[in-house]
Amino acid sequence: MPLIDTAPAPLILTALLAYLLGSIPFGIVMARLFGLGDLRVIGSGNIGATNVLRTGNKLAAFLTLVLDAAKGGVAVLIARAVVGEDAAQISGFAAFLGHIYPVWLKFKGGKGVATFLGVLLALDWQVGLACCATWLVIAFLFRLSSLAALVAAGLSTAWMLVLGRPEMVLLALLLTALVYIRHSSNIGRLLRGEEPRIGADKKKS
Repeated sequence: MPLIDTAPAPLILTALLAYLLGSIPFGIVMARLFGLGDLRVIGSGNIGATNVLRTGNKLAAFLTLVLDAAKGGVAVLIARAVVGEDAAQISGFAAFLGHIYPVWLKFKGGKGVATFLGVLLALDWQVGLACCATWLVIAFLFRLSSLAALVAAGLSTAWMLVLGRPEMVLLALLLTALVYIRHSSNIGRLLRGEEPRIGADKKKS
């Protein structure tokens, strides 16, 4: 759907609110609530669920995963209900930006995978589930969280085309590009065969 059917002011306002919602660092919040310390000096220093899992607290990691995904989904659903479909995509993108570049943490945020999936699930549950399934399959086969994220993001555009949502392709391309940028260090380790596998992170840290 073209983004010219809605007045600019509501789109800007919903985007700003979505960014603020997306910028809530739930990984840091959960780490503090569970007494795990400052997540930014633990493991990789990332504020996402994978790094929370490195503390050994699976519940905190699960809650971080759910909340990081939920903030992207909630931003989309609220924007869609209040303003319309135009605002839904823009707010999804803004919430994702908030997670990876949060103003509260000097624009040093997470890698955005959970929020990415939450946004897609809210925009189209079939596309979202297809991307989640892609992540799960790759993670199960290779035990590499970053590889699963990269493949799931990379195939998101294909899933949109297959499932009849071509109007979401531009958003998918933008989100995928940012996911790959945020995973640049992981890509380097994958190419060198040095990326830690799921289950080995906890022991290593």
